[in-house]
Amino acid sequence: GGLILFAIFSLVMDVFKIGYYSSFYSCLSAIKIIYPIVQAIFVVVQTYFLWVSAKDCIHVHLNVTRCGLMLTLTTNLAVWMSAVTDESVHKAHSKLKKNMTEEIFRWLLKVGMRSSAVDECNCKSQICQIFKNGYFWLYPFNIEYSLFASAMVYVMWKNVGRFIDHHSHHIQRLKFRLFRRTFFVGIMLGLIILVSGLGVLILYEVQVNSSTESSKKSQALTMYYIFNIVCLSLMSLVCIGGSVIYRFDKRDMDRHKNPTRTLDVALLMGAALGQYAISYYSIVAIVASTPRDTISALNLTYALLMIAQHTFQNVFIIEGLHRQPP
Repeated sequence: GGLILFAIFSLVMDVFKIGYYSSFYSCLSAIKIIYPIVQAIFVVVQTYFLWVSAKDCIHVHLNVTRCGLMLTLTTNLAVWMSAVTDESVHKAHSKLKKNMTEEIFRWLLKVGMRSSAVDECNCKSQICQIFKNGYFWLYPFNIEYSLFASAMVYVMWKNVGRFIDHHSHHIQRLKFRLFRRTFFVGIMLGLIILVSGLGVLILYEVQVNSSTESSKKSQALTMYYIFNIVCLSLMSLVCIGGSVIYRFDKRDMDRHKNPTRTLDVALLMGAALGQYAISYYSIVAIVASTPRDTISALNLTYALLMIAQHTFQNVFIIEGLHRQPP
């Protein structure tokens, strides 16, 4: 379901890309228009394949199957790298355009295109602007689709030739009732935090980008850091509480090989490394900087809590993944 959701947005992005590049095809290479068409076909075929075959453990033509799945995996990673690069270049160009005159920007634009009239390569029409802004806003969905598909293909590759002992695992059907007291309270608290976070983020962006007064920017930063510190503190306490509850749970640990669980743990730890690095560099920058004001203290607290929260959360999730059903 998640894969199909990201696939739909990726297809919309490809349509916007085709519309944008078609607006000035005369001064662009044909590959620029062909690429999103081929990518859309790839997304449709791969999504159908994963929808039909994601649960298969294949036991015929093992080498050919492994080769095909690994080729698909590397293709997804290549598409992911391409999307990240395109998005980064677009942001760099946007920032560059704000800091230079229109004549210099037009000259740089002309260098990367054919020697025909540069006016033809400018996106002036309203529909062209819609296509341009639309497909850059949809890039994150395409990036997530590539990562999502890569993870699923990797699990399929690990499951090629795998035999599952159905007698050693009891299938436990989890019964989810929305209005049970614990589930309902958890969902409501989560929604409140989510809505509050969106509100704080919007206020922060508006205050920082629109206001020229340093006092208002400081207030926005203070509000942003305080909200995140409260959220990270609550999340850390909840994860510690969950790990303590595990100590009183008498269920056995599942030590069997499981490619899906192994991938989950690897992705969890890999994703946390990025947050650890950001927090580490923030701490070094704050400690080395002068003077040290309230914003610096809040930033330091936020960075330390980010490390603590990710550590406690990863321990809690990994322990939960290795526990047997009741």
